[in-house]
Amino acid sequence: MRERLDCALLTLEQPCWVQALKGVHLGGRLHLHTLQQRHMVVDTLFDDPALTHGRYDAGLLYADESSLPSWRTALAVRAGRLPAVLLVYAVGLRAQAVHDLIALGASDFLRPPFCPEELRARLEGALRRLAPVCVAEPDPVYGSRAMPGKMAPANQGPTEADLCNTILDRSGAELEAYAVALAMQRATSRDSFRDAKSQVVARFERAYIRAALGRHGGNVTLAARMAQKHRRAFWALMRKHDIDPAPYRADPDDDLPAHGPGKIQSLPPIKPPACESRDCPQET
Repeated sequence: MRERLDCALLTLEQPCWVQALKGVHLGGRLHLHTLQQRHMVVDTLFDDPALTHGRYDAGLLYADESSLPSWRTALAVRAGRLPAVLLVYAVGLRAQAVHDLIALGASDFLRPPFCPEELRARLEGALRRLAPVCVAEPDPVYGSRAMPGKMAPANQGPTEADLCNTILDRSGAELEAYAVALAMQRATSRDSFRDAKSQVVARFERAYIRAALGRHGGNVTLAARMAQKHRRAFWALMRKHDIDPAPYRADPDDDLPAHGPGKIQSLPPIKPPACESRDCPQET
């Protein structure tokens, strides 16, 4: 998680609350900001350029009994166009009211008194949940594009295994969303841009190679031709990611031993014909 998190303070009629909270907290690890709008109107609050262009990591929304109806309406109208992470500072709200705001798009909530450590912890948790796919790479399923006997729940997006097995059939928008999700997750870590990029590229290379081999039954020549890469370059990628083509072949239980990429398989030794002479030693 990044050392510094920036959060915008969103309120309609609580300027004193904003003035008391804005500034630097936790030794610079948490920065709370005010929006530049002079008149905080619920209909245009989320249109602030700093929010729409991702200037802040999250927004902290002040909600009490008087502002609750306005927030409910605003969140319902802007469904799907809210900040990626939106926390509710619930002042005197009942549990059902907080539940309604979360159902309308809020990520989490906290209650008074204000605690910067709690806000930082809840922000980190919400940012970790941003990615729509599971980024922990499971064991690959060879020779098939789908997980045999397993189906993802209907209310969840595709897992990384699903994307890896069907990457060749995915649209550009789906792959872009997956890449953005991975990039956002890596951006909230302590990795440098170069390290984060190399990890995202490596995941794509592994997924593409496995899908290509699966589609062509482990035939490296055909897989390389489909990828429009030289066969040697395709082999190099396979060696880089330690991918063996043998499990992708139609008969993974073949008697021929499986070898790593680039190695020639040795044929089994030819047995000599049985000798009927008593002086010829018998094979055991």
